[in-house]
Amino acid sequence: MLILSGLEVEKRCFMSYKAEYIWIDGTEPSPLLRSKTKIIADGTTDLPIWGFDGSSTNQAPGANSDCVLRPVFSCPDPIRGGDDILVLCEVLLPDMTPHPTNTRAACKEVADKYADQESWYGIEQEYTLFEADSRQPLGFPEGGFPEPQGPYYCGVGANLIFGREISEIHASACMEAGLEIAGTNAEVMPGQWEFQIGPLGPVEVADHLWMARWLLHRVAEDFEVVVSIEPKPVQGDWNGAGCHTNFSTKAMRESYQPIIDACEALGKNIQEHISNYGADNDKRLTGLHETQRIDQFSYGVSDRGASIRIPWQVEVDQKGYLEDRRPASNMDPYVVTRLITNTVCSA
Repeated sequence: MLILSGLEVEKRCFMSYKAEYIWIDGTEPSPLLRSKTKIIADGTTDLPIWGFDGSSTNQAPGANSDCVLRPVFSCPDPIRGGDDILVLCEVLLPDMTPHPTNTRAACKEVADKYADQESWYGIEQEYTLFEADSRQPLGFPEGGFPEPQGPYYCGVGANLIFGREISEIHASACMEAGLEIAGTNAEVMPGQWEFQIGPLGPVEVADHLWMARWLLHRVAEDFEVVVSIEPKPVQGDWNGAGCHTNFSTKAMRESYQPIIDACEALGKNIQEHISNYGADNDKRLTGLHETQRIDQFSYGVSDRGASIRIPWQVEVDQKGYLEDRRPASNMDPYVVTRLITNTVCSA
């Protein structure tokens, strides 16, 4: 029999844990992630809504500044450990309707509408690690440039790879949090990396990607390193940073013609997609560095210079998925998955 003292009973009655409430703010042209800590009583079954000052996050005027955080996804907190959790929230107005910056609500509406087509996504998030002063990427010599790109992609060695410890810790943190991280690799420029999230549904892949982005910033913070997801972080003869979006429906995973049909559908709705695929994407989609020009559209097998790439194995198997190579690294995954799902599934 377990016998507890009065003090021990009192401690057990008041046990609690930390919940980091995370949300997407209203900064333009690219929103930032915000978070704050709420202490939750042990035994709480439903995470409560919370509030914040929207006038400090570009989401409300000072005279009417209250905004609401509603939890939509939670996972273990790999940074703090223990019973602590991370809580992704959507932003609501005080009347409990979606805030104008809440892109998740519209994504969920489209995902639910076309749920019978079973859309899957895998997103490749590229990013660049900068010194704390944000002046140059890791691996760039002071006031100059490294050797041209080529040996850095998936490279190894202290002369080629910069920031691996951050990438490794971030990947482990995502795994411990239960996020669907699929892999990581060094990219074509020193200090540039990638991780992949998926396959998941339209809303779920976006939830996991935003959470993985927050974890990346949080891990890099401990190294006094700044994470950039700008699509052209360094001007010159360097690849930009994208968020290549792999997509399939049940029909595409079963036969080849629906993949061609999807490519054709995406080619008829170009401007709406491009205008919502990330700020400053014109600096990246130039027709160089494995991109198609921002004002042109093409698709092809194994063509990394196309807007849409059909992997060679997909053509061999006559089923599978497509890769939309246009989304920029700073894109909002709720917006991108909503657009692709709606364009393809409504065709």
